[in-house]
Amino acid sequence: MKFVDELVLDVESGKGGGGMVSFRREKYVPFGGPSGGDGGKGGDVVLQASRDFNTLFELGFRRLYKGEDGEKGMAKDMIGASGKDYILKVPVGTLVFNQETAELLCDLAQDDARFIVARGGRGGRGNARFANSVRRAPRIAEKGEPGERLRLRLELKLLADVGLVGQPNAGKSTLLASVSNARPKIADYPFTTLAPSLGIVKREDFPAFCMADLPGIIEGAHAGTGLGTHFLKHIERTRLLLHLVDLGTVELSEARKAFTVILQEMREYDPAMLDKPMIVVATKMDLPSARENWPAFRTWIKRKGYTAVAISAASHDGLPKLLAKVTETLSGMKPVEVRGSTQEKLFEFLPSFGLKYLGPGKWQVSGREIERLVAMTDFGNDESIQLFKKKIQKFGFIEELSRAEAGKEDLVSIGEMEFEVGEFDL
Repeated sequence: MKFVDELVLDVESGKGGGGMVSFRREKYVPFGGPSGGDGGKGGDVVLQASRDFNTLFELGFRRLYKGEDGEKGMAKDMIGASGKDYILKVPVGTLVFNQETAELLCDLAQDDARFIVARGGRGGRGNARFANSVRRAPRIAEKGEPGERLRLRLELKLLADVGLVGQPNAGKSTLLASVSNARPKIADYPFTTLAPSLGIVKREDFPAFCMADLPGIIEGAHAGTGLGTHFLKHIERTRLLLHLVDLGTVELSEARKAFTVILQEMREYDPAMLDKPMIVVATKMDLPSARENWPAFRTWIKRKGYTAVAISAASHDGLPKLLAKVTETLSGMKPVEVRGSTQEKLFEFLPSFGLKYLGPGKWQVSGREIERLVAMTDFGNDESIQLFKKKIQKFGFIEELSRAEAGKEDLVSIGEMEFEVGEFDL
């Protein structure tokens, strides 16, 4: 399966069902009164993190994910059925941004975490809800509230216990294949691995942990060279780094330079990366040149303040010692703290509306409540129009138009509707 860690898609929640205008007509029940039921709520679009996925590839086959619309209200005060929510499963570690505003909406960093990204529209009220001591037989019913539509940008940052870093051909894929059931592509040329690979490592008497092969880091990667920053970001979510250095096919001086280059690229991308625990792994120890370079390299690494382990993934020499060191280190570590994580959508309490002058004779009104009022009003019904005028006056909207010196024939846009100012007179 192709690895995709960034994706843009659209989501839309379901529209609420419209309310019904109905009156009881039953034998022996005089003056039955209004009995129109409310419409059902539209379905939400819910993002749910799942460990069953480690790429956004499958989500790219559709560009719109939509909740189900609510059903209309029915006679005898029966409420319409609510629309089904659309559950969109994404990999654990997915960040969700509003594509238009670049705002981070949520960070689904835990398995089964859920986030309502688009809430379904409210169902319209039936005429039974408008009856009172004065209005005995209302013929008013609201339309359902429209759903929310958003364009999202999903960005995946893999969550792994252990991340393998190092220059191309350092032996990362070979190590991952040797200690897990992962089967990454392995070949003797640079950039064999073009996408991260994940594997689960299980040792006796110790919980399984996830290991990720993070490819593409070379000199200049932080500035976009090679695969650039495309995979550097995944290091942020790993608890422990294994820094692999090839001692078998390069000179000792080149091995030292390779180690230094990787550290520098991590520092340039995010200095906090160097605070992560790191074990240096000298690879390809089955080659005579690697065994010759090992003593001097181990001493040099120790001076740098790191622990070094020598292995040969091909012959499995040193792997038990390395895994023991990894499990010992992980056992004393806390889970990665994810900054800015949220599973709850927060709404700001804004003024009920805003009035904007667009030019001679033209005004634009914006505001969640006033736009919802317009969308849910049936303008083909005289009683609904009168009720709309009363509600909009309570918002202070008429006074605001007067204060702005809007003319009677000026046009005012609210949502998808356009009115003349004179139409708001009661």
